[in-house]
Amino acid sequence: MAANEEEAVKYVWEGAIPLQIHLHKSEVASHPPPPPALVLAPRIGYLPLLVHLIKPYFKDSLPPGEDSIWFDYKGLPLKWYIPTGVLFDLLCAEPERPWNLTIHFRGYPSNVLIPCEGEDSIKWNFVNSLKEAAYIINGNCKNVMNMSQSDQEDLWTSVMNGDLDAYTRLSPKIKMENIEDEFSRKASVSSPQSRQGGTEIDVAGQVKTARVPVRLYVRSVSKDFENLEDVPEMDTWDEISYLNRPVEFLRKEGSNFIILKMRCTVLMIFTWLYGKCFTLRDAIESLLPEYIRDRAQTSGEEGEQRTTDASDVSQETRGELKLVRIQGIEMKLEIPFSWVVNNLMNPEFYLHVSVLVKEPQR
Repeated sequence: MAANEEEAVKYVWEGAIPLQIHLHKSEVASHPPPPPALVLAPRIGYLPLLVHLIKPYFKDSLPPGEDSIWFDYKGLPLKWYIPTGVLFDLLCAEPERPWNLTIHFRGYPSNVLIPCEGEDSIKWNFVNSLKEAAYIINGNCKNVMNMSQSDQEDLWTSVMNGDLDAYTRLSPKIKMENIEDEFSRKASVSSPQSRQGGTEIDVAGQVKTARVPVRLYVRSVSKDFENLEDVPEMDTWDEISYLNRPVEFLRKEGSNFIILKMRCTVLMIFTWLYGKCFTLRDAIESLLPEYIRDRAQTSGEEGEQRTTDASDVSQETRGELKLVRIQGIEMKLEIPFSWVVNNLMNPEFYLHVSVLVKEPQR
């Protein structure tokens, strides 16, 4: 891993969100009510993993009874299996610091949230996602299945504790292939080192395939806005579209075409302009074509290439992509997708992308 990549991954693992946790007023059994608890939550972690820090703080204020712990933000129950950083990016268009959440110890909303049995449920969710990612990247999940129980435990512990060094020692045992970085590929396309990573090469050494596990969270708003603070609050999870789809693209060395595939269906063919790589825009366009303007390359005078609209449908009626966030970063769409994947993915090898869109006018 290059030095700049190591630094980017380190920032991801060290990323945290300051939380101000309030005990719901209906569950306060002491007078005066307890002040809110202040907690620093890892971005790559999960809210239930903070309970061991929060519960002792509120224990003297709780009514008697059995705990069924859950969190809400402005009345919206928070899904425990979504990483904390993704929840923050998705629900706070204008970042709120500290992030004010409410904790409940009673009245679990089973009509909205699936049951959570504490750390065991979080671990099961993590390992299951790891298997899914391995299947997408490698075509099977046998390397995850063949890990010893102690290695699985140590890998999970490294994620819980935010221990990047331990994770770096253990994760190679899963043998996940990395997506080849476009920059290094152009610099050393013929070197032996450039032939390894998350790409497949045919017997002639020409065709390469990259498969990327992506979880896309699309929040839709009906009214346009100029500033992020004007984005309306989210009242229900029905406002979120959740896409769990791999992006797959085939690249032929020396050719001028990239064939982009999602699962096994060819979606579109992009003309390869030398010096231009497959970008985040290209990836999102494959997943959300209705929110990115159609583009067609037409030849101008003297053979120059220019980009034009390929549809008579206006941008206003098509909808608009307003914001893309990954690991808290407001992303520029022209960044190479390979760099995003290699540096900003979560420990379970999924790339979580939060998107804010304005709905198309009907």
